[in-house]
Amino acid sequence: MSDEVSVRRVGAHEAANCVEALADVLIDCVEGGASVSFMLPLAREKALQFWRGVAEGVARDERVLLIAESGAGDIVGTVQLITAQPENQPHRADVAKMLVARRARRRGIAQQLMAAVDAVAREEGKSVLVLDTVTGGDAERLYERAGWQRAGVVPKYALMPDGEFCATTFYYKHL
Repeated sequence: MSDEVSVRRVGAHEAANCVEALADVLIDCVEGGASVSFMLPLAREKALQFWRGVAEGVARDERVLLIAESGAGDIVGTVQLITAQPENQPHRADVAKMLVARRARRRGIAQQLMAAVDAVAREEGKSVLVLDTVTGGDAERLYERAGWQRAGVVPKYALMPDGEFCATTFYYKHL
């Protein structure tokens, strides 16, 4: 894998064409223990169905999909900005499914994805971002280094892929 990684926004048609590769990243992350709404074992069809839904959301302008690609063109990471919000929150967006394949970690890809999501949020006219992550996980350090503020922790908010409860930390960022 080339050391060079680029992050970019993909449109609806391209998002639909990336479903297979994005499913690979999702399955890899869940198998690696990431609590990202899925349980083990994660069936490939379930992962594909999820990403098809994301592509449809991109087509409806409800979300933005960013991908991180290796120099060889392989998708090694992704993050989403959910822009469709209630009428009284047009300035807000949710950051979701920040994923980096295990083979590509510790190379600054997550930082690149988070910087890109900030830039896209600004382009979309969003000034408040929110996200949640497993309490005590590596992502907490990433978000805090990127200027996110901890809002609080909810114990037993979700399950890890193996079925164990986990606390979830909520963060926000003003752009």
